[in-house]
Amino acid sequence: MLRYQPAALAILRIVTALLFIEHGTQKVFGFPPAPYEITTLFFVAGIIELIGSALILLGLFTRPIAFLLSGEMAIAYFMVHMPIDFFPANNQGDGAILFCFIFLFLVFAGPGSWALDNRQRR
Repeated sequence: MLRYQPAALAILRIVTALLFIEHGTQKVFGFPPAPYEITTLFFVAGIIELIGSALILLGLFTRPIAFLLSGEMAIAYFMVHMPIDFFPANNQGDGAILFCFIFLFLVFAGPGSWALDNRQRR
């Protein structure tokens, strides 16, 4: 089982990045259409999400970018979701929490296989 761990980690990183890109395109390009008004703060978050998720997808600078994105999701949860309701199931914040902790996991676990970070070490 341990021999599949780097590939499984890479798949987690890639799928997370692909899902996260959608949040960035929603805020920057309006696709898919957002159910909320895009403000300057959301637009800046969208830029961070687009660039960060593209780098995570490629596995480039994975650890520092994942740290930045984890922090962004923690801030997003406490600024946007927590004021609505305490419970994540009621405030639609479960996605932000999951992204936060997956990115935090990537900070410590690294990118797995199939990452440009691995080529830089050689």
